[in-house]
Amino acid sequence: MMLAAVALFPSCSKNQQQMQQGAAPEIATITLSPQSADLQSTYPATIKGKTDIEIRPQVTGFITKVLVDEGQRVRKGQTLFTLDQVTFQAAVDQARAAVSTAQTAVNTAKMTADSKKTLFDKNIISEYEYQLSQNSLAQAESQLANAKAALASAQKNLAYTVVTAPSDGVVGSIPNREGSLASPSSAQPLTTVSDNSQVYAYFSLTEKDLLNMVGEGERTIEAAIKAMPEVQLRLSDGSLYPLSGKVATVSGVIDNSTGASSVRALFNNPSGVLRSGATGQIILPENKENVIIIPQKATFELQDRRFAYVVNDSNKIVSTPITIEANNDGKNFVVTSGLQAGQRIAIEGVGTKLADGMAITPVEPKAAPADAAAAAQTAQK
Repeated sequence: MMLAAVALFPSCSKNQQQMQQGAAPEIATITLSPQSADLQSTYPATIKGKTDIEIRPQVTGFITKVLVDEGQRVRKGQTLFTLDQVTFQAAVDQARAAVSTAQTAVNTAKMTADSKKTLFDKNIISEYEYQLSQNSLAQAESQLANAKAALASAQKNLAYTVVTAPSDGVVGSIPNREGSLASPSSAQPLTTVSDNSQVYAYFSLTEKDLLNMVGEGERTIEAAIKAMPEVQLRLSDGSLYPLSGKVATVSGVIDNSTGASSVRALFNNPSGVLRSGATGQIILPENKENVIIIPQKATFELQDRRFAYVVNDSNKIVSTPITIEANNDGKNFVVTSGLQAGQRIAIEGVGTKLADGMAITPVEPKAAPADAAAAAQTAQK
């Protein structure tokens, strides 16, 4: 009898193991319901100042002074460079002397003309002689006008030897220094002044993006731009620029080589941290209402298609093909087809221990560690 009892215990233990192995595993599930989703699209962007003005001399001369440095902020009208003024000053002096000479000639011709008129009125000289004096006066006055024009041109050229900033901004690179020859025809400008109190971030939208913006033609591009939300700028180091921007324009031409259109967003830049020529990423937010959102871990891919496990009324999982939005937050998917509100899906064991047609025991998802800690603190209070 003792031997029979001992033999019975292993048999019972084996039956219990078989029952445990046949039990449906506990799998966390969720019931789907419509939600709102805040999605983001990112686009590479190039930053340019509101104005990037190349500074070129309007006369040819050697640089005598460079009065600013690279990266310096300047005000409109501030002197940047001076060119050698000797030849231009000499031209001004020469033109001024020519004006004086021409003025003297006018005075002499006027005196002669007045005298001739008096004689002509008394019939002492002929009309021909009188007319000659008038013509000489007119010629002298014309020569005076030419001399004054030459003086004005010489003074203007002399003024061009002082190169000033055309607007407020930041000085770019200065390739030429004192002693270098500067010319309007030089390939390189003296420098560039960038007005970066506001900056433009240029990025591209595809033809499909543009069609989505205008609702397949239901509204104009101007109305679509006006309705667009503010955009964010991610800098090259990964940080977010603290001020939001606004899309200002969309190019009316699609580039045949890229299939995209250029878009310009405007950002205020009071601190000057954004510089012309920098790069970053435009973050374009998109809000969707009444959509189905599921965790990415609740899906799997097979032959370029994505699937989720739907739990039926018999608590068996059914592999269901779904389609999703291309944009996501890195943790969840927005489902566009394949799932409906009220359905249950498995959210754990997908791709590892679940198989199509498998029976499960649905359970509530476990709270995340942070949520569990918060709940424990609340319970202690």
